[in-house]
Amino acid sequence: MRSMLKNMEKFGKLMILTCVILIALSSPGAAVTAEENAQAINDVQTALTFVWLLVASALVFFMHTGFSLVEIGLTRSKNTANILMKNFMTITLGILVYWAVGWGVMYGADAAGLIGTDQFLLMGVDNATFNGWFFQMVFAATGATIVSGAMAERTGFKAYLVYCILMVAIIYPVYGHWVWSGADAALLTGAESPIVKAIGVAHHDFAGSGVVHSIGGYAALAGVLLVGARIGKFRNGKPLAIPGHNLTYAFMGTLILALGWIGFNGGSTLDGNDPYMNLVVVNTFLSAAAGAVMVMLITWMKTGKPDPSLTANGLLGGLVAITAPCGSVSNGASIVIGIIAGIIIYAGVMFNENVLKVDDPVGAIAVHGYCGSWGLLSVGLFSIGIGNGILADAAYAAEVPGLLYGGGVGLLAIQATGVILSIVWGLGVSYVIFKIIDLVIGLRVPEEIEIMGLDIAEHDIRAYPEHQLIED
Repeated sequence: MRSMLKNMEKFGKLMILTCVILIALSSPGAAVTAEENAQAINDVQTALTFVWLLVASALVFFMHTGFSLVEIGLTRSKNTANILMKNFMTITLGILVYWAVGWGVMYGADAAGLIGTDQFLLMGVDNATFNGWFFQMVFAATGATIVSGAMAERTGFKAYLVYCILMVAIIYPVYGHWVWSGADAALLTGAESPIVKAIGVAHHDFAGSGVVHSIGGYAALAGVLLVGARIGKFRNGKPLAIPGHNLTYAFMGTLILALGWIGFNGGSTLDGNDPYMNLVVVNTFLSAAAGAVMVMLITWMKTGKPDPSLTANGLLGGLVAITAPCGSVSNGASIVIGIIAGIIIYAGVMFNENVLKVDDPVGAIAVHGYCGSWGLLSVGLFSIGIGNGILADAAYAAEVPGLLYGGGVGLLAIQATGVILSIVWGLGVSYVIFKIIDLVIGLRVPEEIEIMGLDIAEHDIRAYPEHQLIED
């Protein structure tokens, strides 16, 4: 495979060089120098990266359609317009808030390894930053969308919007600064960080199993702990199923999300000329498929029938889990990671309902929180390490091998540290914010509104007007 990637890279460079030469030969004037050829090739490669990041960003943006379909499909029809509004406002508010505050907090000048302090309103940035800003913005909005699904059908619209703003402005970008800012003192990745110095290796989260998914998943857990379960979810302490109204939407949304993951993980190479982009995408889908198959088999064995919605979540769990290690592991390891993610999905949903007694209509806590943590830990177990095997030239792989590849416990230790910090930050800070929101404006809608449905109460409209005709 390594030789194939090398050949692909050589072929790509040959094609670029051929185009440059043909353009030069077709142009009048003096002969083109070697330096001019090199500059022209560099310009084409830069343009490819710009275009690739825009395409990848568009795919991640389109994932918000997938999140909307999954969420409305797994909930009741009387809340459809409310859910669509929440997801629509998540991305629109996300654009404005990440421009005004979030980017600066995440990528601004470092303050003690904890937070960025400039580039608010994108002031002082150059043209190249706009490309990176758009890619990071669509990631930031994803974290808030995760919370929306877990708290659906009983959370006030105003309360959600307030939390969404704070998630994109503070919660997500602060943790992102610790991992992705590139600052020398960044808490989990900087060479000058006391944590990195003590353990001897930097934390690795390639595309956001921790930064995006764990933060969103544990924030969702904080929200459902405070908002409580939907009316009728538990009877005498036992969970009861509240079926969603459209399984077709749920499956369509799941497949759209999987498509978007090409941009989510593939785009995180940040290089349109990268020869290992294909490996990242292949690993991503191997893990996703393994997660779905595993959940299907578990539910089949447990109940005698394969469960559709849990199987779809198995696919998403595999995608979330491979998001951190996809550029650092082999194909075989990706399948193992997906299989374990599938087990985590089933066990996590059962644990949430039967032990924690929390109500998560879409399974977001297990998919994004628990599988996100597993994805971080899997780097510490399965990383091949830069310079080894198929990843000999992959600059964005985890820098050292994982425990199962002879790398010792260092990488696993820093990954576990990231898991702990993501739980403490995502769950702890979100719990405090949700508590304040609850005290000031109220988190949960009144019982009569929940029974009526949030579409009429919050927006004075029905997503399905024919329901009114049936009732009349």
